[in-house]
Amino acid sequence: MLPPFPYHPDPVATGSVVAADEPCGCCGHDQGWIYTGPVYGQDIPEGRLCPYCIAAGTAAERHGAFFNEVEARQVPDAVATRICERTPGFATWQDWAWPVHCGDGTAFLGVAGARELAAYPDAVGQLRRECAEWAWDAAATEDFLAALDKDGQPTAFLFRCRVCGAHLARADFT
Repeated sequence: MLPPFPYHPDPVATGSVVAADEPCGCCGHDQGWIYTGPVYGQDIPEGRLCPYCIAAGTAAERHGAFFNEVEARQVPDAVATRICERTPGFATWQDWAWPVHCGDGTAFLGVAGARELAAYPDAVGQLRRECAEWAWDAAATEDFLAALDKDGQPTAFLFRCRVCGAHLARADFT
């Protein structure tokens, strides 16, 4: 059984944690699960990390490891620490801060393309607003949204507000 990750509730479904017979680079134990996402910091251990060392903060304490970024003062310090140091991340092409909503971090639900996002009009609306901030016209925005691909690029990452339940998405492409 995996430890709970409130900001990444199903890291197995998202592919950030996989079943593996491999010792953890932090604790040295084979826990049956291994983290496959990015690890940042200056003293990163050799080998991949188990989700237990991430959840307990052991990897952060022993190695200064962190897995995500949060914009300063967007959420309380305890929330930022939990997201940065105790929440599995996921691979992206661009670096961006973990989305926040209602004064809390959002829950990562997974990668999504246009088809998957169709069920979340609030997330699509949020992406339209993001495209408008990039000064894209309506036609370019709609072409971009239609091109979102769960297994390729451009792609989107789907999140849910832990307070109000609104869905948000972040676009990602090279």
